Amino acid sequence: MSKNKSVIRDWVESIIIAFILAMVIRTFIIQAFKIPTGSMRSTLLEGDLILVNKFIYGAKIPLVNSSLPAVRQPKRGDVIVFIYPESPKKDFIKRLVGLPGETVEIRDGTIYINEKPLVDSIFNQRYYYNRGDYGQEGVKIKVPQDSFFVLGDNSASSQDSRYWGFVPRKNILGRALVIYWPPQRLRMIK
Repeated sequence: MSKNKSVIRDWVESIIIAFILAMVIRTFIIQAFKIPTGSMRSTLLEGDLILVNKFIYGAKIPLVNSSLPAVRQPKRGDVIVFIYPESPKKDFIKRLVGLPGETVEIRDGTIYINEKPLVDSIFNQRYYYNRGDYGQEGVKIKVPQDSFFVLGDNSASSQDSRYWGFVPRKNILGRALVIYWPPQRLRMIK
């Protein structure tokens, strides 16, 4: 009888340790997300399963208003997962375009930062539409300190900063790292 109790105890301990490790990894290091819409086409497709690096920008510590130290700050071009500013129960994924203190304008399908067009290939091979209160033609938007301006790669079908404004730094959960499912789409996210 004592051998059975020992085996059961070993199993229970192993399950508890595995659960704790999984929660630590999910909370502070890496988390899986599923892409629900086509707002990031062709970078991400509906149904793609991705892994998000949570420690790079400093993972949030649950139950306290604090974060771990960041490895680096978010930068233009990063595909980020964040808490949607208008509904804290939703997570969104978009490409970071405007940094704190910069002026963003969309003119003739091109993004301008501080009056200069973005020439990086991840931006200049897409057409960005003038839509929403923050994306109107001829309107220059200044990004507040400690906030970011984000856009979907599929500008025609994306609810993004053009409509609802800015993503506060505290809302950023992490950087999209890799598509891991479906297998034929396995790749690093750029």
